[in-house]
Amino acid sequence: MTTIPESSKLPDVEFITEGGEKLRAGQLKGSKTVLYFYPKDDTPGCTREACAFRDRMPDYEEANIKVYGVSLDSPESHRRFREKHDLNFPLLTDKDGRASEALGVLGERGYANRVTFLLDPEGKIAKVYPEVSPETHADEILEDAASL
Repeated sequence: MTTIPESSKLPDVEFITEGGEKLRAGQLKGSKTVLYFYPKDDTPGCTREACAFRDRMPDYEEANIKVYGVSLDSPESHRRFREKHDLNFPLLTDKDGRASEALGVLGERGYANRVTFLLDPEGKIAKVYPEVSPETHADEILEDAASL
């Protein structure tokens, strides 16, 4: 499956928040947004990536950039993961894998591949990161977002 290309409009996909509410892609407009997909809550690489975003969150907030982590894990799993690691940004559930499939990040084993999308304020995909280093990824995106 091919990841959706840069300059594309984000497909009209739907996520579930930790509180069980629906969040549509169109609601992500209005500010720069990081939508990062990851395989599984509380696994080593996913934890390093989430904690890197957590640690840089003051810089993201100062730059008016929203961050959302997305996996196929349940809202309850996300809640436990956020609490355990003091994550300071929302985690979204792609319950049925439709968003992951539409964006071309659904892996063969039924997990989302580690891919990040940087969205401009109009909701278009400004940059795609198909291969990321969990430790340095948050820094890289912050630098790239400055030029949007």
